[in-house]
Amino acid sequence: MMKPTSTPRGKGPAKARRKTREEINQEARDRKRQKKHRGHAAGSRASGSDGASGGGNQNKQKDPRIGSKTPIPLGVTEKVTKQHKPKSEKPMLSPQAELDLLETDERLDALLERLETGETLSAEDQAWVDAKLDRIDELMQKLGLSYEDDEEEDEEEKQEDMMRLLKGGN
Repeated sequence: MMKPTSTPRGKGPAKARRKTREEINQEARDRKRQKKHRGHAAGSRASGSDGASGGGNQNKQKDPRIGSKTPIPLGVTEKVTKQHKPKSEKPMLSPQAELDLLETDERLDALLERLETGETLSAEDQAWVDAKLDRIDELMQKLGLSYEDDEEEDEEEKQEDMMRLLKGGN
């Protein structure tokens, strides 16, 4: 009987033995454990690590999440702030000066001439003309220069004349 020898007979390198499922699983766990330790440390964004910020010669950056340090009054203070009045478009004029400006307004004159010739104005122009004419009426009433009184007197005289003609028959 021959005893088996443990050395190969010169056929070449020995065949690698197959790994068992347990060994494969253990190697996978080891690889996973090594991968887990890659990357930045947990909470590195909040902790603000100084070494990872690049050059060391930069000043320490402030946390952008921290706001202004100025105190904010939370209750009613005794100081009363001045009310800011919006500036008016034009300076305050006397009623007579404003009336003179409106009567010499070239745009208003041109639009009124167009209305007298029978043209129709755009809605914006018509609204502007109406507003200016209303303002002129207000100013004339303030100054006591109302022209409506004269027209009413003329109409009353015409009606009286018509009544005389109708009653008299002649």
